[in-house]
Amino acid sequence: MPADVHLEIKNLSHSFGGLQALENINVTLQKGEIGGLIGPNGAGKTTVFNLISGFYVPSAGDIIVSGMKINGKKPHEIAAMKIGRTFQNIRLWSEMTVLDNIRISQHYRLGYNAADAFFHTKRYKRREAEIAQRAWELLEIFKLTDLAYEYPKNIPYGIQRRVEIVRALSLQPDLLLLDEPAAGLSTVDTVQLIDYVTWLHENFHLTIWMIEHQMDVIMKLCQNITVIDFGREIASGSPEEIKNDPDVIKAYLGDGQL
Repeated sequence: MPADVHLEIKNLSHSFGGLQALENINVTLQKGEIGGLIGPNGAGKTTVFNLISGFYVPSAGDIIVSGMKINGKKPHEIAAMKIGRTFQNIRLWSEMTVLDNIRISQHYRLGYNAADAFFHTKRYKRREAEIAQRAWELLEIFKLTDLAYEYPKNIPYGIQRRVEIVRALSLQPDLLLLDEPAAGLSTVDTVQLIDYVTWLHENFHLTIWMIEHQMDVIMKLCQNITVIDFGREIASGSPEEIKNDPDVIKAYLGDGQL
């Protein structure tokens, strides 16, 4: 695997019982690249992300990140490998403050045991202080400190999306998976999202792979796009190549998205 390849998916297949959800998907994402994964509803896009995130184990094929095969690893092990992820449906803990949402996401690297937590040992206090400091620093970077003690259910939807991205960044990822980050956003919020992701990419030196239905977002952000339909890859290439691909146009014809 070349040193500049960050994510490689080789002949990835997955089935749920007798339903073949994915078949022989192949993707290569270079370090520092923003890539897109698109396709009609039900094409299998989120299944790909769930396989990378460790929620499912592939039926066949390999997922390789920075030269290491991650098939079968648990979600917390994936997070420890500096892979962050957001979800199509926002999954913030609504009864926790914004600050606590950022703090709790770092549980995989607490560095202390149950006894430390029970007795509030020095190790416990030190690690909790470090986690709190990291969370607060991220809120400062993203200008969210005024919402630190607010509950996500009480803040605008577009800001909730931003908080979810910040929570993913608290894992200090090198690879960030964004699952439909523009879903439910207004036109104004979508334009801001494009600027936001561009800024993240430039300032955090991330490799980003995103699923998105809004073609304006994909075409403006992504250098390389993979298209799947009915669980199979039908096209891969630059935004211009994808926009003019007859198989892609056919797949989206009913949606009127291209």
